[in-house]
This record gives sequence, C-alpha cells and structure tokens, in this order.
Amino acid sequence: MTTPSLGRAAGPSLQQRRQKAAFWFLAPMLIALFCVAAWPLLRTIWFSFTDATLSNLYDAKWIGFDNYLQVRTLSSGRTVLRGTLVDPAWWNAVWNTVRFSLVSVAFETVFGLIVALVMNAQFRGRALVRAAILIPWAIPTIVSAKMWGWMLNDQFGIINDILLNLGIISQKIAWTANIETAMTAVLIVDIWKTTPFMALLILAGLQMVPRDIYEAARIDGVHPVKVFFRVTLPLIKPALMVAVIFRILDALRIFDLVYVLTPNSAATKTMSVISRENMIDFDKFAYGAAQSTLLFAIIAVFVSLYIWLGRVDLSGDRS
Repeated sequence: MTTPSLGRAAGPSLQQRRQKAAFWFLAPMLIALFCVAAWPLLRTIWFSFTDATLSNLYDAKWIGFDNYLQVRTLSSGRTVLRGTLVDPAWWNAVWNTVRFSLVSVAFETVFGLIVALVMNAQFRGRALVRAAILIPWAIPTIVSAKMWGWMLNDQFGIINDILLNLGIISQKIAWTANIETAMTAVLIVDIWKTTPFMALLILAGLQMVPRDIYEAARIDGVHPVKVFFRVTLPLIKPALMVAVIFRILDALRIFDLVYVLTPNSAATKTMSVISRENMIDFDKFAYGAAQSTLLFAIIAVFVSLYIWLGRVDLSGDRS
C-alpha cells in the first residue's frame, strides 16, 4: 500500500491564489480605464476615417484615409493634395508642441533637480520650504494662466513695470500678443508651475539614497561636485528618467495653458489646441479626430524612443 505524499499541497498554490486575488483587485480599475480611456480613443480613431461632424456623428460615412491624405486630380490635370499630413497649420502646431516640450522639460528637469537637492538638505524650516515650493503646482492651471496673463499684460502688468524700473526694457512688451514673445511667455508660466512637480519626484529618489555613502565620501575628502556626478546622479537616475517621462507625456498634450494664455496665436498653437479647434470651432469633427489620432501616435513614438534609448526600467526589477 502506498502512502499519499504529505508534502504536496492540494488545490492551487499560494502564488496562484495571490495572482487570482490580484486580478480581481485590478479588474474594476481595468474596466474603468477601458470606459474612460480605451473606448474614447478607439472611437476617436474610428471617427478619423469618417466624414463625421458635430451634427452628424452617428450617421457618418466611411471615407478611408481622406482626413489624413487625399489626392485629387483636377480637370486641368493638376494634382492637389489635401489632408492633415499636408496641412501647414498642423505641422506648425507639431513644431510648436515639440519645441515647447523639449525646452520646458529640459529647464524643469534642471531646476527641479536643484530644488530637490535643496529640499533634501538638512536645515531649519525645511518642512515649511517644502510646503511653499509646492504652491505653484497646487494652483489649477487655468488660475495660473489667468494670473500670469494679468501679470504679463502690456498695459498694467507688473512684469513690464519691474523690467522698466530696472532698465532692462525701454518700452512695454505685449508678452502674450506678440508673436516673438508668446512662446516665451508660455514657457515661463509652465516652468514656474511644473518645476515643483519635477522636484517632488526627484526628491523621492534622493530620499532613497543611503546617507552612509555621503558620510563616507565626506570622511574621504571627496569634493561635493564629484560626489554629485559619481554618486548621487547615478543613484537617482531611475527616478529622474521616470519623472522626465511623466513630463514629456504632459507637455506633448498641453492644452489649457496655451488656450487660456495665448488664444488664437499661431506662434503657440499646439496639437491639442488645433485638434480641438477643428473639432468644435470649425465643426470639422472627423478632421480634428484625425489630428487627435496623430497626436496619440506622436506621443507613443516619443515615449517609446525615450524608454528605448534611455534604457528606462519601468518594472523596477533591475538592480
């Protein structure tokens, strides 16, 4: 007679039970994400292949890739190209968005790193400084845009008054209306508002660096600058890379700040602004949907290239 093995557990293993429990905990979130994100995205992509308008969403007809690129041959034999891919206004918006994203994220990363290093230091009143630094980020973007719009006003704005008194400028500047300064104004406001967000994420990485390393470097007489580049920066690189990803995602789809601060300005009009303009203001819903689809594709390409080239570890498994 054989005796049944006592070491073999009956039923699913502990790991299988944990995976099943994790699935049921994640299921509501996955359903919610599908409803609020995946389904609207799929509908937008579908609309981009139709002739839908705001007054005719559900009876729209399939027209293929005409909203992206349409080739027409006139009776004279001349070939005309139409669609988003040959629209100068669209490519101007792409350039504005990319330029804004690269400049803003670069400055916010540098300033955020400096602020995080300051907040990570030991000094009296550090808690108060940390709370004060987060105030710009806590203010809603619409409120920030309106506030800075008043400050940058060419007639009664405080920015012009300060610069005039300091002798930096000789006459008042219409910061948000001038095509040469509109993008600079948007960048100033965005950097002021979002630097605390970058500082907060980088500070989380700095908090994970063991203090013993700095103590050993201090005892060995290593210069602080060398400690930063040889010790601190490599150790916080994962947190820094993830912070940059979040900011790139946010910057590439910027809408509210540009829409409120510099409305109808070709110098600052971004991909989100022009797609909304076509969908709502011009009642070219399908055309705007095509631009929104291209915006999604551009963001996906940018982030994928950044993760691949930067070798960003999002799983957290790499040591």
